[in-house]
Amino acid sequence: MRAWFSDSGRRVEVFIPSRRWLRPLMGRCCQACTPRSWDGFYHAHLSSLGFRSATWVTEEDTRYRGWLVRRICFVLAIGGWKVLNNIPGDLLERVCRNKRVQDLAASKACGCRGERKFQQQCKEKVLGILAGIQAPLCLPMLRLCCWALLRFLSRLFLSVQLHRGQLEMVLKAARTPSVPLVFLSTHKSQLDGMLLSFLLFSQGLGVPRVTVGNLICSSRLRALLRCLGAVFLPTAVEQALHDHDGELPVAVLASYLEEALRSQQPLVIFLEEPCAPWHLSGPARAWLALLYRAMQDSAVPDVLLVPVGIAYDCTPDRFCRDGESAQPLSLGACLWAACRALCRCFGCARVDLAQPFSLQEFVAKSLICRSSMGKPLEELLPTILGMLQPDYSRADGPEHRMTTSSEAEEEMMVTKLGLHALTDATVCSAVTAVGITSALLLHKHRKCVRLSQLMVDFAWLLEETLLRQHDVSFSGQLRALVLHSLALLRDHVTLYYLAPFGDIVVVIKDSAETRWELSRHSAQLVPIFASEAVGACAIRALLLELLPFVGEAPCPSSITFSEDELHQKILALLQLLPPSLLGLKPCQPLDCQSQDVLDKLVLCRLLEAEEEGERYLCDVSSRGCSTTPRWTNLDFSDSDSDDNHCKRCFRICKPKDSPGFLLFFCHLLSPVLATYVRAVAFLEQHNWPQPEATCARALQQFLAEDGLERPMWSLALSTLQSFKNIGVLKERPSPSGPLLQLVQPFCSSEGREKLRDFLEQFMQL
Repeated sequence: MRAWFSDSGRRVEVFIPSRRWLRPLMGRCCQACTPRSWDGFYHAHLSSLGFRSATWVTEEDTRYRGWLVRRICFVLAIGGWKVLNNIPGDLLERVCRNKRVQDLAASKACGCRGERKFQQQCKEKVLGILAGIQAPLCLPMLRLCCWALLRFLSRLFLSVQLHRGQLEMVLKAARTPSVPLVFLSTHKSQLDGMLLSFLLFSQGLGVPRVTVGNLICSSRLRALLRCLGAVFLPTAVEQALHDHDGELPVAVLASYLEEALRSQQPLVIFLEEPCAPWHLSGPARAWLALLYRAMQDSAVPDVLLVPVGIAYDCTPDRFCRDGESAQPLSLGACLWAACRALCRCFGCARVDLAQPFSLQEFVAKSLICRSSMGKPLEELLPTILGMLQPDYSRADGPEHRMTTSSEAEEEMMVTKLGLHALTDATVCSAVTAVGITSALLLHKHRKCVRLSQLMVDFAWLLEETLLRQHDVSFSGQLRALVLHSLALLRDHVTLYYLAPFGDIVVVIKDSAETRWELSRHSAQLVPIFASEAVGACAIRALLLELLPFVGEAPCPSSITFSEDELHQKILALLQLLPPSLLGLKPCQPLDCQSQDVLDKLVLCRLLEAEEEGERYLCDVSSRGCSTTPRWTNLDFSDSDSDDNHCKRCFRICKPKDSPGFLLFFCHLLSPVLATYVRAVAFLEQHNWPQPEATCARALQQFLAEDGLERPMWSLALSTLQSFKNIGVLKERPSPSGPLLQLVQPFCSSEGREKLRDFLEQFMQL
């Protein structure tokens, strides 16, 4: 709906959704896993507190007033920010007194004579490890860098939005006595660490300790970042967690983390890498494992976890293009990148803080409900190969870990916690205007579109997003929003003005760079419409099976499917695709997720329940339904037989107010499914077995040579993970670590062809 308002004699077009809506307060915690935290720190009035820009500093943010204050308010505001808690000054002595550190140091210094010499050697080793992990905060340098960062962010972005209600919720959680805050964040850019540190410091939450993942830094840059609150993992700590030679660095790191939690200093952990969204990174697993051990060892009574979602109109760096950095990042390279970034505008940024939840409650609830992961994934393998039972046993799977029950329980808990937090952080992230525009250009129009039509589609997709209780990071006039998005995508579109009609034609450039960029931006819509996209692909697969028997495409309203057929296809896709990609809760069983997908297809009017007594041209469902009321056929006995039950049937519909809905949803998952299909040929050409990291790099290179589109590193990792989950690949032990091996049924061309056919049935070609 459009309304015209007078503004000083001028007519201004303002977009108003056709249905009544309010901005939802994003990020409620999981009611199934943390029921007590569901009502904690949350109040309904928080959603009405509005937004503020963290880079907009005025005299209201200081204790002073006056014309001079308005000119130096940046300096006065930063000088008044409180550091709050800090690492204790006797950190070295506390770490050295840790029993595990003392035992490991004694085992390595067994040849020393004299207790004093042993203590001196122990302190030297611990001091060297601690110096590589962290450093005391340098407050003058911290405030100077905050001033420079504030000026830099105000030039780089139009605004850095923060919801006042979310901030109030987290500030209330920070006042919980003896319970530290840990922020579990998505990772979109290498700027995220400085941005979150600046935001938390400026909003009264203190200076957080920010973990650094796989970023390789020079010695000078590492020293500077440590003084500002960065925390680095010891060298090869991921392999050292179960390695004898790396036990002392891990013990020192665990002791340091315990002391940081006791001092209630906020901690920021990035769950993913910028180059690999939707995937729990190795450093994140290491930090979460240490956090879990600290709580199990009663270092702190509890930990409050806060998922954080970050959204940019355009990411301010290009580190997300490669799987690994070729050379260490230096301080000079960072300054040069900052100078180049100031030459252009990156739109708006938005940081969303989800509802805090208790780690202790999550662990206790997860131990009680261990069977909540749904159907085992290996059930999909017989469907792919077209047989009732698999002709091989997966009991020879990855048994190389040889873990004890406690280690297996810890690994399971860390994985579940990480995936759950990653899903929460992804879902609470706001949708950008560039993401909506990119999805329309990539999945609906593809070649060209008139600006007027693009505005109509933008309004439709915006309203559908808000109706699904997801927030957006923008507001304003509809035409200005669309033009703003096209301006940020100016390298990938060309605009032509049509003088006779007063309209503009948007032409999408036909290049791999354009498709890669649009696909990266539009990926933020996948978790929002994941259920509809999975359901649309399932409908497409059923239509593909039906067309050979029909001869020609019938009217969609004359086609009806049974509920069992829809559930079968939906479950196959849910088992194939990673839950973090779809934004689905890993604690929810697959059959419940399948039913939720079917319900959403009915709600968005893509499917309509069949009324009893009707007959359709292409009815592929069971026709054994009687005309008696459905409740009279229900069997209340303990028998599993459902022969007398009337199966529900659904027919395809075309929503009048949402034309092309079905095709648009099918296209949303096409980048992922197309990568899976092209990876089938990779299975034949690659030499097996190989380490997973080597396979991922080889797969990315193969995809780049095989097709026109530039493959994303995250899609390569997602492909290998999905192939492992469904049994196409399995891990094999070796002295150097686990290797990926192609299982026997897919070593033949016949098995790979069946896998290709299974994947292609869900694609919109």
